[in-house]
Amino acid sequence: MQPLQLLTLLAPGAPLSGAALAERSGVTRAAIWKQVEALRARGVPVLSRGRAGYCLPWPLQMLDVQRIRSALPADVSRALGALEVHDELDSTSSELQRRLADAADLSVVLAESQSAGRGRRGRSWLSPPGLNVYLSCLKRFGSGFAALGGLSLAIGVIVLRALDALDVAGAGLKWPNDVLATDGGKLAGILVELNGEYQGPCSAIIGIGLNLRLTPALQRQAGQRTADLASLCGGTPPDRNRVAATLIAALAHGLAEFEREGFAAFRTDYARHDLLRGKPLRLSGALGAFEALGAGVDARGALRVQLPDGSERRVDSADVTVRRT
Repeated sequence: MQPLQLLTLLAPGAPLSGAALAERSGVTRAAIWKQVEALRARGVPVLSRGRAGYCLPWPLQMLDVQRIRSALPADVSRALGALEVHDELDSTSSELQRRLADAADLSVVLAESQSAGRGRRGRSWLSPPGLNVYLSCLKRFGSGFAALGGLSLAIGVIVLRALDALDVAGAGLKWPNDVLATDGGKLAGILVELNGEYQGPCSAIIGIGLNLRLTPALQRQAGQRTADLASLCGGTPPDRNRVAATLIAALAHGLAEFEREGFAAFRTDYARHDLLRGKPLRLSGALGAFEALGAGVDARGALRVQLPDGSERRVDSADVTVRRT
């Protein structure tokens, strides 16, 4: 028995005794206890209810390809190159990288959990099983890297469009591609990895990790301020398969729009959700540290800042760290 098999049995939220779980799974109660501990070690809050057995503090939905596909608009379902859900991967983006030569355009890979989820600048992305959404999408472009300026910012806008379709409010964007709750906690991470030629053709593997539920223990483990959809939705996030389908649909439509019009199609929406505009900032990177006032982004997606002497500077390196002061 594997931990995700046990998680599937516990997903409805009702308590199940160790004996009942063992009978359903065809294993010993000792094996059930071992898998309970494995889930807890991965961040899943399995509760013990004495004689009533084990349960989760709330129901959750396991990802299901058919449920996701049935929730997609017909045009998006037809356009997808592939749609897969895996129990566990090192990372969904790494899986698409391994298949890059053969994978069709708009192939989407999701995982219940990741053992080596990746964020920007080599950071790890916390990926406990069953609680959040981890997906990557392959998009092929006939043009080269030069035409993809602002793509990561556009993906942030696309994530917010998906949240809007889910009636989730209270999120914004932090340059270059972080999705934050308006109180500053990180809600989603975006990683865009480009392959191909500068003049074209090329491809982008777009990885998105979106927090649906983070326990206090997971928030401490993250090492930074975090947020989740549960906190923005009065304690109960939208159905996980619905979230995945809404995000995939927003990606399919948004990437087609970006292919036609570039970042220009997203600039107004980005400005509306820009959490740095008009805010005092501290920037640091290879050229040193300095303070400035956020002044939006330019047509290419570079960050515009106003220096203390009134002059303007543009920052387009993703290696720069930007903090609000």
